[in-house]
Amino acid sequence: MSRASSDNPLLSAEFVVPFDRIRAEHVEPAMATLLEGAKAALEAIEQSREPRTYESTLAALEESTSPLDIAMTVVSHLEAVASTPELRAAYNAVKPEVHAFYASIPLRDGLWNALKAYSETPDAQSLTSAKKRFLTRTLDDFRRHGAELDATGKQRLERISHELADVTAHFGQNVLDATAAWELLIDDEQALAGLPPSAIEAARQSAEQKGKSGFRFTLQAPSLIPLLTYLDDGSIRQKVYRAYNTRASSGETDNTPRLLDILRLRKEQATLLGYANFADFVLEDRMARTGDAARAFVRDLTQRSRAAFQREADELTRFRRSLEGNGAPEIAAWDVAYYAEKQRQALYDFDSEALRPYFPLERAVDGLFEVARRLYGVTIRPAPSMPVWHADVRCYELLDEQGTLLAAFYTDFYPREEKRGGAWMNAIVTGVSSGSHHAPHLALICANVTPPIGDRPALLTHQDVTTLFHEFGHLLHHCLSRVEVKSLAGINVAWDFVELPSQIMENWCWEREALDGFARHHETGEPIPDALFEKMVRARSYREASATMRQLGFAAVDLALHMDFDHESDRSILDYARRLMQPYSPVQFPSDYAMIAAFTHLFSSSVGYGAGYYSYKWAEVLDADAFSRFRKEGVFSPKVGREFRDKVLARGNSDDPMALYRDFMGREPRLDALLARAGLLQNAASASA
Repeated sequence: MSRASSDNPLLSAEFVVPFDRIRAEHVEPAMATLLEGAKAALEAIEQSREPRTYESTLAALEESTSPLDIAMTVVSHLEAVASTPELRAAYNAVKPEVHAFYASIPLRDGLWNALKAYSETPDAQSLTSAKKRFLTRTLDDFRRHGAELDATGKQRLERISHELADVTAHFGQNVLDATAAWELLIDDEQALAGLPPSAIEAARQSAEQKGKSGFRFTLQAPSLIPLLTYLDDGSIRQKVYRAYNTRASSGETDNTPRLLDILRLRKEQATLLGYANFADFVLEDRMARTGDAARAFVRDLTQRSRAAFQREADELTRFRRSLEGNGAPEIAAWDVAYYAEKQRQALYDFDSEALRPYFPLERAVDGLFEVARRLYGVTIRPAPSMPVWHADVRCYELLDEQGTLLAAFYTDFYPREEKRGGAWMNAIVTGVSSGSHHAPHLALICANVTPPIGDRPALLTHQDVTTLFHEFGHLLHHCLSRVEVKSLAGINVAWDFVELPSQIMENWCWEREALDGFARHHETGEPIPDALFEKMVRARSYREASATMRQLGFAAVDLALHMDFDHESDRSILDYARRLMQPYSPVQFPSDYAMIAAFTHLFSSSVGYGAGYYSYKWAEVLDADAFSRFRKEGVFSPKVGREFRDKVLARGNSDDPMALYRDFMGREPRLDALLARAGLLQNAASASA
């Protein structure tokens, strides 16, 4: 890679990121220059003959990669939201080398010796609070990542890191390509019977945008979910379901070989570092500590949910037969959402589409900001002009009670073919505290909601709204961080704790006091009618056991793949994963079910949620329990909100997560709040009796 010229925008990608000027040709030379600078900074630490101090050792180590961190985050983000063949090629060219560099840091003998030397100084012995934790965790992380391996082991570990970076990047790109390549065109509107008008209009608009006639459907969530939930034609539902759940499992985008490579490399990495399996390696510094402990949690919650799950499955079958007669066929995988929605409407007289007119996107975003203000005392306003990567992107500033800038952030909410699916938050710049001064943070949130149709605004489902609240919870965790050590700030916490701030935010989407502030009909301005709100609340725990078991199935297969799977004896990984997840499904999977080949949470980065998917359910335990304090003292209690901000959000990873939780709640978490919210408390008691 050639070195970058001084006008390369990636070299100035700090708080104000020049997103509008970054091109694919900037990537490789910028990374070459930044890698060179980072390596020089590490060498300076190693070669220093001055007395070891915190600033010259630990602080210098943290700052050594900062420009590279930001630039690589920016490039990775652009590849996810504005991908082009040229940008992808450049990203693929630099990612393995950059990742290998990060992986090599703990393997540098000179750096390891410098850290050990500093740890023995009086200065190190006198460290307190976050700086002391940073030293301890840095030493532990270096050991866990190979600092004490011999030369041969270090060489092999570096090679594994390089290969993992390459294969996981291609895994995610295959999913993006497979998703974008599929479309379904329907000419006859009568074939769309059952679909809500909003979905029909969105499909018509999608076709028009492609210069085609009729109605166009894709595998993006705003198109996929209404079709599987409402379309009467089962043959079309089957076609779409199978297309979605076989993505990236055959042809040019086949991820099956990559799955095997990723699992093999992760297993070798863990073994080389002295762990029984990859789960034990990645969970050692998380709340679960071991793969067995995570698996025990999954099994316990599975046992508590099993009876209700089976009852829900039986009731859905009986419901279909009540509609179609006793000769009705067994419910297939592509029928579940369809009949479940009909059953919900019959049981609760509740159609989730009836809520959509009350959730125009702009009002929902304003409501989100108002909830944050009432809970945490922050003000959010449009930011002065900042460069963006697409015209749909918006920028905001987040200020404290005194008007001090705490952070800026971007939002990007509509799907595009060059943008990956799902919703996520990403930290770009992490500010640190120094006395009374604190440098501002920079972050973003992305989603993929139904865009405006004609003259009508973008109207969200209630699930879309909870997703926005979820991702904004992550963003607040980053933006409200007040930690003096960058590596311990914001969302840099244990992965089975990181979902607490996001999932707890979802609770306000169910509170009348919060909804009345923003859930207004886009035409009349009226709030959600009492009758509709009551139906929504009553239906909240509908099929909750099935939803819980689905998540537990993902967690179970994740742990099994990273603890038990053996290619020689288990053979087909697609069959293996399907067999493991089958007990968690209310119906039989089709023989070609291959969702694991598109499971980007687990396999599109070197670690990601690999061996950690259980953390979503674990965080639900934490969030339900923590929200019980808000419910007891007031859902908008300034006192409770301030304590959650000060004792959880602001603290990052400056202390053990369980200590932070105990500081807020006064005790360790209890499972009952989650079971009660899900309507499973009685079932759980019966199961354990």
